[in-house]
Amino acid sequence: MSASFDVQGYRMETAIIILMVLLGTLVLLLAAGAVYQITGTWRDRRRFPPPGHLVRFNERRMHILATGEGTPTVVFESGMGASCLSWTLVQPRVARFSRAVSYDRAGHGWSDPAREPRTAQQVAQELHVLLDAAGVPGPYVLVGHSFGGYVNRAFAHLYRDEVVGMVLVDSVHPAEWESPTPEQLRVIKVGLRYAWLAAWLARLGLVRFCLERVARGSPGLAWAATSAFGAGMSSAVQRIAGEIRKLPAPILPIVRGLWSQPKNFTSLGQYVAALPVSAVQAAAVSSLGDLPLVVLSGGHHAAPYTAWQRDLAQLSSRGRQLVASDSGHWIHLDHPELVASAIREVVTATRGN
Repeated sequence: MSASFDVQGYRMETAIIILMVLLGTLVLLLAAGAVYQITGTWRDRRRFPPPGHLVRFNERRMHILATGEGTPTVVFESGMGASCLSWTLVQPRVARFSRAVSYDRAGHGWSDPAREPRTAQQVAQELHVLLDAAGVPGPYVLVGHSFGGYVNRAFAHLYRDEVVGMVLVDSVHPAEWESPTPEQLRVIKVGLRYAWLAAWLARLGLVRFCLERVARGSPGLAWAATSAFGAGMSSAVQRIAGEIRKLPAPILPIVRGLWSQPKNFTSLGQYVAALPVSAVQAAAVSSLGDLPLVVLSGGHHAAPYTAWQRDLAQLSSRGRQLVASDSGHWIHLDHPELVASAIREVVTATRGN
């Protein structure tokens, strides 16, 4: 009996020791990952200073990049999750004939995160305050990609007298999200879960490590990590990564540095959560009157998206649609000269007025 108890006690003691060793190893790995993230973030801040300048208001800083001269002022609104860097190929072209301004929405790029819901209307109000605080006067020609189209419409609704033209670059139509289906609600719920988890993985340095492995030509670990979230997530990440690689090579390390920060994933979750509300706010702008408007659409759309893209051009009596048949969603990366040309067309029309 005593021998049996001794064996059981020995086994239990051994199991406890193994468990303690495993827990200790896990704690050390987590601590090492956190230190790796902190060190990398500090290094990135020194290597990648903001290309524009930081404007402080409402107890936070927002980044704005203004180039060129002339009126009207062209204001770029990025797609969801993107920063001012997504306009790298277009803004210099526009700056040759007018003032061009890009910025980072709260929580992305070099801008601080915000607590308020990330609705299109809230973003539009923050942009208006930023432009005023940075001394960038109107009138404005608004250029919006994807989700940026919602923000443009909300801005025009709030500050109609300051908007003289608009260019929508493969913009999302309000009909896509204003009455979400059960499947779309599930997508939002899953997206929020992924964003929360990704933010924690970023805090522990895993996102940074995976991105650096990709940069060194060893993407296996990164793709394996994204595959753990499902085939759909892995496919989406690879598709976005393919688009980002169209940016100039010197920009890519900056993008990797920005997306190694937890705030980007946390903020992305906020924007996704508010997507149906943003769609309703955009839909409130049913007409832009005779505002000069160009709608650029990629050739990747199927029904009902093709009809929705045509419908966007009906917002104005002076609206017209251009289809880039060989372009995907990021037309400003596939054909920056086409986007710049559309902006020039609208700017010229406003000057004629």
